[in-house]
Amino acid sequence: MQQFDRAKEDLGNSIHLEHVNVQVPDQRLATLFYVTGLGLTRDPYLMVSDTNMWINVGRSQFHLPSGEPQVLRGHTGLVISGRDALLDRLASVAKKLDGTAFAFSEHNDYVEATCPWGNRMRCYEPDAARFGRITLGIPYVEFEVPVGTAKGICAFYPEVMGIEAELKNGDGTVARAKVGKDQHLQFRETDRPQPDFDGHHVQIYITNFSGPYRRLAERGLISQEDNQYQYRFRDIVDPVDGRHLFTLEHEVRSATHPMYLRPLVNRDPAQTNRTYAQGHDQWAWAMEPDEYDRR
Repeated sequence: MQQFDRAKEDLGNSIHLEHVNVQVPDQRLATLFYVTGLGLTRDPYLMVSDTNMWINVGRSQFHLPSGEPQVLRGHTGLVISGRDALLDRLASVAKKLDGTAFAFSEHNDYVEATCPWGNRMRCYEPDAARFGRITLGIPYVEFEVPVGTAKGICAFYPEVMGIEAELKNGDGTVARAKVGKDQHLQFRETDRPQPDFDGHHVQIYITNFSGPYRRLAERGLISQEDNQYQYRFRDIVDPVDGRHLFTLEHEVRSATHPMYLRPLVNRDPAQTNRTYAQGHDQWAWAMEPDEYDRR
């Protein structure tokens, strides 16, 4: 009888990393970068004015409200199939983004693209063994944290949030929390000076909603009460001694939230009025079916 590693399918308490939120001062420039350059899709149903923009990335999103620019201290990992097409799209917006922080460069296994205000994206080709069976999505967000904090961060997520976490990188300088199927928040120690926290946030869905709330509240860590389905916290602390480790706003939603796994539209950026082909308007963000069971 074939043996299976059933633990590989465990998710712990967090079941989906839904969005990364950073403010942008110019919706037009954001459109050029995220939609035209990266080839992503503006949500056609919600936030359609000029004060906010939701950008679909498979089953996840970027939220880009208007305001003073916010820059994540680290980078966001993206899976976007078609490296050559991505490079062509990024090159096509370079002139219009001249004078901003926009840049892009090729590396061995990813393309790094920087938004007009300095947010960095690492764009990888699909790799089922590494990122799961997706052709478009956000598999991880990585943050640069002070030296000596990874161990405490790794303890915080399981003990306070009920979220699985592990130390990586051999020397214990990278903490990785599992926040969805093939999705992680990663915290990499660095001795480089980091700017102060500017208010950006990530949003996760969890199944045990009240347990983490109670443990956060006991430590005085709840920063905002949004509604019945959602609360927020900002400070990650060492659960042993309460020492502050890192600040990152978490928007925490219950799995009963009305927008949990709301269907998202993802366009195929290869479609143009000159190359239009029926049936290819949407990007298939999941890999094609293959043989799961060889019986």
